[in-house]
Amino acid sequence: MRPTDLALLRTPGVPTVSPDGRMAVVAVTRLELEADEYRSQLWAVPTDGSADARPVTSGHRDTAPAFSPDGRWIAFLSAEPGGRPQVWLLPTAGGEPRRLTEHPLGAGAPVWSPDSRRLAYVARVPEHGRYGTVDGVEPAAEPPRLITTLQYRLDGVGFLIDRRSQVFVLDLPADFADDTAPLPEPVQVTSGDADCEDVTWRPDGAELAFVSARHPTADRDLVRDVYAIAPDGSGLRRVTASRGDCALPVYAGEELLVTAVPDLGPDGLDFVARQAVPCRVAADGALVPLLDPEEHQRGDETPATVVADGAVLVGVERRGSVQLLRVPLDGGPPEALVDGPFTVRGVGSSGGVVVAVVAHDRSAGELLALTPGRRKLLTAFGRPLGETGRVHRMVERTAVAPDGRPVHGWVTTPPGPGPHPVLLTVHGGPFSQYGWSLFDETQVYVSAGYAVVQCNPRGSSGYGAAHGRAISGAWGELDADDVLAFLDAALADPVLDADRVGIMGGSYGGYLTALLLGRTDRFAGAVVERAFLDPVSFVGSSDIGWYFPDRYLGTDPERVAAQSAMASAPAIRTPTLVIHSEEDWRCPVEQGARLYVELKRRGVPTELLLFPGEGHELTRSGRPRHRLARFEHVLRWWARWLPTAGNPAPGSGGTAVGVPAEGPDPAPDEPAQPLVVRAARVG
Repeated sequence: MRPTDLALLRTPGVPTVSPDGRMAVVAVTRLELEADEYRSQLWAVPTDGSADARPVTSGHRDTAPAFSPDGRWIAFLSAEPGGRPQVWLLPTAGGEPRRLTEHPLGAGAPVWSPDSRRLAYVARVPEHGRYGTVDGVEPAAEPPRLITTLQYRLDGVGFLIDRRSQVFVLDLPADFADDTAPLPEPVQVTSGDADCEDVTWRPDGAELAFVSARHPTADRDLVRDVYAIAPDGSGLRRVTASRGDCALPVYAGEELLVTAVPDLGPDGLDFVARQAVPCRVAADGALVPLLDPEEHQRGDETPATVVADGAVLVGVERRGSVQLLRVPLDGGPPEALVDGPFTVRGVGSSGGVVVAVVAHDRSAGELLALTPGRRKLLTAFGRPLGETGRVHRMVERTAVAPDGRPVHGWVTTPPGPGPHPVLLTVHGGPFSQYGWSLFDETQVYVSAGYAVVQCNPRGSSGYGAAHGRAISGAWGELDADDVLAFLDAALADPVLDADRVGIMGGSYGGYLTALLLGRTDRFAGAVVERAFLDPVSFVGSSDIGWYFPDRYLGTDPERVAAQSAMASAPAIRTPTLVIHSEEDWRCPVEQGARLYVELKRRGVPTELLLFPGEGHELTRSGRPRHRLARFEHVLRWWARWLPTAGNPAPGSGGTAVGVPAEGPDPAPDEPAQPLVVRAARVG
């Protein structure tokens, strides 16, 4: 991939399947670099493969489709340019879609009632006087916020205490064909100072289930329960009674199922490598796991608990893949419906057909239809990018750590004999995984002439809970050993240039990158991005700081200091590009700024690249032009310290990618550009 190939990516969301199983509908998202926005439309895909996929909506950003149980309607979210997502309705027999809601902060994904006459969803309700609820009042002129809780802000959302998410129920219009008739008003079902999420209907339509944290210690733990309430807002009751983290409730007949971390310990904060699995809700509210939470972990990219034909369908992480398992409710053994070098990112089922969205190292996602004894590929969304010839295959490898434990990962190399300079990349989390999917980072660097080395050290997910807990209280020990052991094993291949190696990582990966830089000068350069660097200041600045460092690094001051990347930063001499987003509440910008200042004061070649208006998810969902600019800056940095024929050093006669540090202010209709702060010796 080249950076501009971001525009060729086609990413399908979670599919919905018609009641007769004949048609799947899925939202497909793409980036438009010139317009600096994401676009998505709904595509119809026959599940028998009898016809090509085709778009069925033409909105600006259409997402979250859901077939009604009677098959007459598709409810979905649509956002107009510059607007918030609202609930829309499309008749499957033909006709124009119609908008049903107008929430000032947007609506969440719609969920059908069993009788196909009502929709439920969640939406944030702004406090009066905030978020544009009073004309002419700018954010800076709003009254002060009085904070009295620990959990008051969330990365990617912002403040929570003055815009709680609540459950709404909406009746369908009596006469859909009459677009002049007034729309029914949504009814707010829940209230109170607690967010509501993941709403679903009981099969008889008489009650809704949703997830919330409403217990007395909710501000000081991570426990979330399932609650039930009538569609008119009466009869609120707590359904689960656990010390776990519940999500995604769904009914299988009269039985309630959830995806949950079954036990977060007596204080509700024991989250490290606690794995989420499908659970049955017992009569007394207890959670009964259907899979062993020590072995299995639901993939974060399968955002649903799907029940079909007496079983739960769930994506489970496994050694860099996300398998699709069928878990029978009667206690039978799980069956793998999709396994191998794939990442299942979504699943829908109806009419005896299962449709999965499956990604691999050549596509961001394709639809696969599964029926008894048959699998059929339905789409080719990855074809535009694949036809460029700039998609490179990953090669799976296993190394041995100093203590004899295997370290699993991948090496991706450019075409040609080499030796190629190497970029060691470290993933975030730490409880996450690299794996079998098209990763734009890897593809861009390989196309620029770098061999990319990436692995899942201890602390990663996908290898069981014990593997994830192995670094608790000891960050920078076994995980650092694993990463370096995998790198050294990869460098034994003469195709890789062992004398020309750079390192980069984001979030926890940025932490481990910075920590290693304080221990060794072996790297030619580094990129430290959105990093967790100082656990002490993190406590008071991050949205998760009130619990995350204590549980992962411990509370003993000497042990915390030994694991701190900032504590070893005075030893760094490696040229380092620090990248951060100005509105990152997960790893706040002060973390990166302090590292930059530490290096610059000592004359280490360094730059600070700041992105306005972005949060922690810049590389995955930031503004398209910001994602492009980030790639350009990263390649420019590597062209200086690790030049290749495809990414030559400045002044070498080749065409290097570069963005000026200073320039005129952007025009009013252009997005603000990232700010680059240069050290004196970088030119």
